[in-house]
Amino acid sequence: MLVIIANIPYNILCHIMRWDFLDIRNERVVVDIINIIGIGEYTVSDNCNDIIKTFALSSCIAVTIYNPYKKIGGMIHIALPSPTGVSTDRGPGFYATTGIPLLIDLLCNKYKCLQRELVINMYGGADSIYKEDIFQIGKRNIEAVLNTLTVLNLDVQYSDTGGFISRTVEMNMDTGNVEIMSQPITI
Repeated sequence: MLVIIANIPYNILCHIMRWDFLDIRNERVVVDIINIIGIGEYTVSDNCNDIIKTFALSSCIAVTIYNPYKKIGGMIHIALPSPTGVSTDRGPGFYATTGIPLLIDLLCNKYKCLQRELVINMYGGADSIYKEDIFQIGKRNIEAVLNTLTVLNLDVQYSDTGGFISRTVEMNMDTGNVEIMSQPITI
């Protein structure tokens, strides 16, 4: 099976990965696309060969949403609970209160998913290792995600949040299964 990281042209990827021997012009190759999302980004996929992944969540939250009947899903990497009112260049995916409704709307309107069929999971929201941390962003992010989903009449089916660990989250679009890789936060 060939794995391609999205947004890298094939010829450059072959050079980087030293795949000069690979010639797909005359052969059928099954390709898994890994869609990497960064802080404040989100994506939706209806390709069962895709994988959606985000790295190193600490106080940030990843919300995965999957429709098992249509094999369509998405993920968002949330950094903060809500906009502060100060003008920034950050997009709506940066915040729980703006990003989650946007992702739900995209799944339900563009991809015609029914809200009752959505499986919603939440990961991240780690605690600060500093006892004097007055901001408590991880806890505030968790609360904002839960409150936003409540307003939308949706629930989290599974949650792996809090603690002093960093999480990398990977969702398989064929099954909706989510794999979590974690390590202790040390800095």
